[in-house]
Formats: sequence, structure tokens, C-alpha cells
Amino acid sequence: MTTAPTNKIESPSFLNNITSNQAMWGGIIFSAIFTLIIWALDARFDALEATFPPDQGAAWYVWKLPNPTFATRFSAWASYTVHQVLIWGLIYYAQKNKLKYTKGLHPVNVAALAINGIFIVWHLAQTHIWYDGLAQDVSVFSSQWSVIILLVAVLLMENQRRGLFFGKGKKLTFLNETGRVMRKYHGYLFSWGIIYTFWFHPMIGEDQHLLGFFYMFLLMTQSSLFFTRTHVNKWWMVVQEVTVTVHGTIVAVIHQQAWPMFLFGFLGLFITTQMHGLGLSKRVRWFFAGLYVAGVVFVYNQRGWNNLNEILRISLGELIMVFILAGIVWVLMKAWSYGSRVIGYESA
Repeated sequence: MTTAPTNKIESPSFLNNITSNQAMWGGIIFSAIFTLIIWALDARFDALEATFPPDQGAAWYVWKLPNPTFATRFSAWASYTVHQVLIWGLIYYAQKNKLKYTKGLHPVNVAALAINGIFIVWHLAQTHIWYDGLAQDVSVFSSQWSVIILLVAVLLMENQRRGLFFGKGKKLTFLNETGRVMRKYHGYLFSWGIIYTFWFHPMIGEDQHLLGFFYMFLLMTQSSLFFTRTHVNKWWMVVQEVTVTVHGTIVAVIHQQAWPMFLFGFLGLFITTQMHGLGLSKRVRWFFAGLYVAGVVFVYNQRGWNNLNEILRISLGELIMVFILAGIVWVLMKAWSYGSRVIGYESA
């Protein structure tokens, strides 16, 4: 008797008892170990990087070959494209099959973890063979903005649960409707932001690169666990939002930039928005707010109160961008609705 062919993705039976929470911790451990491997192998690039032109300003990206070739470009762009298409394909598969949230792992989660793991290892090999990432051909600002858009999209999606301003704003229909659409399709946007940034940089051991890659590995772990309970765990989600504070602040210190802008800017988002979705008591929230104010007073007593506006640039900027992103989503919603009526069917 023969069985009918199936298009279902299946995972090895020994993985069936692994929970999504265990997979999360496995991803964290892998991220830490692989970051150490990148650091340990970095000395191989010393002679090559000594030939690079010096930094030429904010729009200049130092870590790219002075004389790129077809092979160096093709290795980066082809790798990025295949990686991106495969992950988008898995997201489409999961949504088409209407997967339910589970404490375990769907076979598609195992596939996503495997694909991301393989391409992480491959990117290290690709860097040691050809060096260049996508940075050779696109602006450094494109990488920065891909992550910023990701962070802003989280604020939009989570508004109905935690609000934007000290728990307020949960009933804003405009944000909730656009947030609903963003929640449905965010996987495609997030995977682009993560994978694009991942392939933008060569996998080298500069301090800022190590921090960035560790952060990317965590985000890849999260993005691989779609339709699991871990994917929507409020603590795990906030940890990833707050981790950018560490990365941004340390990079600013390395480049001798205004590090308090990044430290208090991102922490300001935690105080005004992110902590209000954690179920913390009012006393605990006041405690965190007090620590934040004390830190600001301590730093700006020395830095000068005329620089205090720094702490608003990131937090206020991202909150404003939530409404801009919501506006873009709203326009796309209306365009889709109108197009659906024109061609004779209604959108889902």
C-alpha cells in the first residue's frame, strides 16, 4: 500500500521532545560560542585591514575591500539572496498551513534554526575567503535603518498590550488596526531587517562587529521560533529590545560619540513604553524610573545640562516614527482594499 505524497515539512523524531524554550537557550549558547569563534579567528585579517583607507566620516564604512571583484560581490549578494528567500519561504509555509502556537517546535522551526545556523557558519567562511559583505555596494545608513525600522515596528505591534506612553495609548484605533496588520506580516519585514544587516557586514572580530553579530544571532533565534510560545514571551521579547541599548552605547564609546544619547535614549523607551507590558507592580516601575532619573542627574551634572536634549533624540524619535510607520501601513491597507474591490474580490 502506498501513501500519498505530502508537502509537509517533517523534523527528525529526536527533536520532537525539545521545547521552544530549550531551543531559545540553545540559540543563546550558540550565539555566545560562535561570537567567541569570530573573535578568535580575527587576527587573520590584520594584514588585509592595514591596507584599507582610513575612516572618512559618518557615511563611510571602513571594512570593505579597496578593490572588490565579481567574486567578492557575488559571494555576498548570492548568499544573502538565498538566505533571505529560504526564510521568507518558511514564513509563507507556516502562515499558509495556519500553524497554532505551541510550547514545542514545529518542523518549520527546526528548518529555520538549521538554515540560519548553516548560513551563520557559511558567512564566517565567506568572510575568510572573500571578506566583503553587502556594504561594498550599499549605504551604511541602510543597515542602520533596517534595524531602526524593526525596533519601531515592535513598538507599533505591542501598543495594544502595553501602550506607548506609560501604559497609555492602548485604545488608539489607528495604531491598533495598523498594528494588527503589522503583526500578521511582520515576519517578512523582520527577517529582511535581520538578514540584510547580517550580510551587510563581514564577519570580523572588531568590538562593534562582535556585539552586532551576537545581537543578530539572538534575533535570528527569535525569528526562527515563530508560532511558538517562546516567540511571544514578553520577557524574552523585551530582552531583545533592551539589548540594543548595550550595543549602541558600547559602539558609541568605541567611536568616542555621545554615548549618553544612546544609553538614556534607549533606556528612556524602556521607562516610557517597554516595561509597561511586563506586569510589573507600580512600585517596581517607580523604582526603575527613579534609577533612570538618578542616572541622568549624575551624568549631566558632569556633562552639562545644555546637552540634556540628547536623551530625547532616540526615544522621542522612535515614538514619532511609530505614527509614521502606522501611516505607511494604513496607506498600504487602503491601497490593498481599493485594489481588491477593483479586481473583484475582498482581502482576507
